[in-house]
Amino acid sequence: MGIVLNHLPMLQRQTVLDSIVTYRFKKDDLVYVEDTTPNDCMFMLEGKVKIYQSGIGNRDQILRLIACGELFGYDAHFAKRNYVTRAAALEPSVICFIPMETIDELAQSNLSFANELLRTVSRNLMFDDERIISLTQKRVRARLAEALLMIRDAYGMQADGKTLCLNPSRKDLADMSNMLTNNAIRTLSAFVDENIVEVDRRKIKIIDIDKLTNISDN
Repeated sequence: MGIVLNHLPMLQRQTVLDSIVTYRFKKDDLVYVEDTTPNDCMFMLEGKVKIYQSGIGNRDQILRLIACGELFGYDAHFAKRNYVTRAAALEPSVICFIPMETIDELAQSNLSFANELLRTVSRNLMFDDERIISLTQKRVRARLAEALLMIRDAYGMQADGKTLCLNPSRKDLADMSNMLTNNAIRTLSAFVDENIVEVDRRKIKIIDIDKLTNISDN
């Protein structure tokens, strides 16, 4: 049940399973909101979730994408702060809620689990730092290219090896790229004209991954 939880022996893993409460979320349902207490660690059993910050004028900033098998929602607890982000379902999702008291007890009694949890938190912080640099310093085309690659890395491709497994709305693409929706639409259309991607409504197929990666890196 997730890379971090794999470090638990059977008895402690059963403790986690006994403490879990499972919830189903519809598309766009909020999983948690800012300024609330992080009482639970969440495990993505099915579906997809975005972590984002609410902005001014209906402009949000998507910071991270959560896929099946990942833990999330625990960073604020270890910082002893309320949430500074929101989480919402990108599609119908099933999420397991594990009480933070259970996580704390396991971290105190299992050094391997605590170390892996620390590594996961550190990787997330590094990813967030890199995202902030990209969103503030990269050009528009590079930011959108990075958003498409971020979706690929989080959720993979369909059987054809080219179509993204997530069909993002244009607003979500804009929120991932720190731009207005109209700018995201124009930039995506430019990628289509350059034969970098193909678009069928909300389905996006990456035609030239090398070129898209090169744009993202510059």
